[in-house]
Amino acid sequence: MSLVLTESHDTIGTIMMNHAQKRNALSEALIGEITTALKAFQTRHLRAVILRAPAGVKVWSAGHDVSELPNRGRDPLGWSDSLRVLVRAIQEFPAPVIALIEGGVWGGGCEVAMACDLLIATPEATFAITPAKLGVPYNLGGLLTLMNMIPLPVAKEMLFTAQPIPASQALNLGIINHIKSAEEIEPFVYGLAKQMVANSPLSIAVMKEELRLLASAHAITPELFERMQGLRRTVYDSHDYQEGLNAFREKRKPTFEGR
Repeated sequence: MSLVLTESHDTIGTIMMNHAQKRNALSEALIGEITTALKAFQTRHLRAVILRAPAGVKVWSAGHDVSELPNRGRDPLGWSDSLRVLVRAIQEFPAPVIALIEGGVWGGGCEVAMACDLLIATPEATFAITPAKLGVPYNLGGLLTLMNMIPLPVAKEMLFTAQPIPASQALNLGIINHIKSAEEIEPFVYGLAKQMVANSPLSIAVMKEELRLLASAHAITPELFERMQGLRRTVYDSHDYQEGLNAFREKRKPTFEGR
């Protein structure tokens, strides 16, 4: 069974995550199908893409598929990790990618949503960034994606508490562009996409890439990068990281000891 459903009409493509059994957890298989769809849409020169889940879902995405994270001693979110590949594919896609969001957006799902160019959500949508619940050290690219979208004090609260914020707060913070009811959201999002595809695709592609490059233009020395990578290694080499994975697999609450 396909984990995503795709369609296109009038140069607007739709990618619908459709793995209800795992609440659209971002497994390598699901991510592979999304990135394949994006490549196909790029080849066909589509001018806007909608990334969504089926209408009425309670969870838009449950985030990174924790069952696929490696045991301690190996970086769980390296450059070639499937989540990183998907975020880059969305950011580098040469046309607007719009996230149509219903339900909860958890963990890595938040980063995928925030990698999109616009976010439109229903009032019931929530956003939670949850690596601390599992003892996972977020990588630098992921933190940069969040920092480009969320004020630093709010990012700290979300990362440190791992608790969700509602759509109303996300709108006030500028994380999402619009809140629309479940009945209104689909026609609104596709209407927005139609306005975009009526404009110059080359102009939009160039401006999107300029914005991506500017947003990532943070100076960092090799020494500072290695220092931060070293900090991350203290987490994924730790007892707590393995405890978080074991607790998830055993469906129990983890007991973190700070070592």
